[in-house]
Amino acid sequence: MLAHLSAFVGVLIPIGSIIAPLVIWLVKKDQSLFVAENARESLNFNITIAIAILVSWALTLILIGILMFGVVVLYWLVMTILASIKANEGNVYRYGISLRLVK
Repeated sequence: MLAHLSAFVGVLIPIGSIIAPLVIWLVKKDQSLFVAENARESLNFNITIAIAILVSWALTLILIGILMFGVVVLYWLVMTILASIKANEGNVYRYGISLRLVK
């Protein structure tokens, strides 16, 4: 659950939503398969969201990026909370829209 909730560090530190799950994954990947799976999912999801934020920032020049930014942030917030709840219940949560970059 902490791996998913650690993404909220990104609110305070610009790339914290990527660094925090990465640190958890690197530290725990050999100790706990459950924690490693959830941390990797959180890492992949937050990398995907960072890419979407960059795209929406670039699209602000034609004004659609402002709407896209709001949708991406809302999706990030809801999915992160949902994933945290599922992980707390003992399930490995797989985000629906996420690039699987870290394997």
